[in-house]
Amino acid sequence: MTPRSKLPDVGTTVFAVVSRRAAETGAINLGQGFPDYPIDARLAELVHQAMRAGHNQYAPMPGLPALLEQIAAKLQRVYGVQADPVREITVTLGATEAIYSAIQALAGAGDEVIVFDPAYDSYDPGVRLAGARCVHVPLLPPAFRPDWERVSAALSPRTRLVITNSPHNPACSCLSAADLDTLAELLRGRECTVLADEVYEHMVFDGAHHASVLAHPELRSRSVAVYSFGKTLHATGLRVGYAVAPAALTDELRKVHQFNTFTITTFVQQAIADYLREHPACGADLPAFFQVKRDRLASLLEPGGWRVLRSAGSYFQLVDYSALSARPDVELANQLIEEAGVASIPLSVFYRDPPPMQLLRLCFAKRDETLVEGARRLTAWAARQRTMA
Repeated sequence: MTPRSKLPDVGTTVFAVVSRRAAETGAINLGQGFPDYPIDARLAELVHQAMRAGHNQYAPMPGLPALLEQIAAKLQRVYGVQADPVREITVTLGATEAIYSAIQALAGAGDEVIVFDPAYDSYDPGVRLAGARCVHVPLLPPAFRPDWERVSAALSPRTRLVITNSPHNPACSCLSAADLDTLAELLRGRECTVLADEVYEHMVFDGAHHASVLAHPELRSRSVAVYSFGKTLHATGLRVGYAVAPAALTDELRKVHQFNTFTITTFVQQAIADYLREHPACGADLPAFFQVKRDRLASLLEPGGWRVLRSAGSYFQLVDYSALSARPDVELANQLIEEAGVASIPLSVFYRDPPPMQLLRLCFAKRDETLVEGARRLTAWAARQRTMA
């Protein structure tokens, strides 16, 4: 029997495909966004301690109280926001589950959801599975900034959700406080919620600061903000995220969450709570840590003919290869795996209608040795292209 597919045009995510090919070929994986360096040994120790201490049964559905309290303290410290840990914070199976549960809770048949392309690839399928229609508004290179006139034109009486992503993955741009003011103005008087994917909140560079919907006086009351401990703690395999929203929105999100994942690994929640208690400034060092890596990768690539678009946020970097090849980005990404031994992510796959561009996304959340060797291979490949031209 052939099942009737709800997503007939959706295949395996590009991240899984690229990582599989990197493993098969021995390529350096600068594609998928995960660190290749160890996590803090203290965090690993706390995970072991929590399991040995007996934190091995179901946690409460909204999250372990100890972790909810630490999240609330972090929001107060970083954004000056008072969030009720009982009514307004929900621990989820990574940020992806928080995003999916929020979409299912807040959008339905006949509704429209605005996303900004290049959009992270979980947004559109989640919207379609909710029975809603995705309205794609492009962010155009090289700045990848919102065109608010286009956003205004895309809004309709059917718009129930606007999904923002800042710092943006994969475009590496950031929304400003002025952007949030404009969004608030556009949504004034509308029955529309903002779903803000802010998982790279601590990775904002060049002295800038993350503009969160939670700290915005008008958007706070109509937003679900999503975060990721996997990103903040350099441990993507933790699969612990959380959503912050007013109580009425949280109630709706939890109705889906409880029948989706229900609860998240208890001993990991306890370990993260203990770690945050010991490291209350957790995340504050990430801008400097990752900016050094961003600049190192750029300085290694630029002499070789790669034009680097300096990342404003996230732990990714876009590179323009137009001086080296005329191939489409998907083709070039495959070519680089085979010929250069480096895996990257083509940007066009995140657009419904990609504009003309020749850009690849590279991850710099890697050991220095990995960045140096990856850049060496890309530079050597670029030199061969110039020789053959």
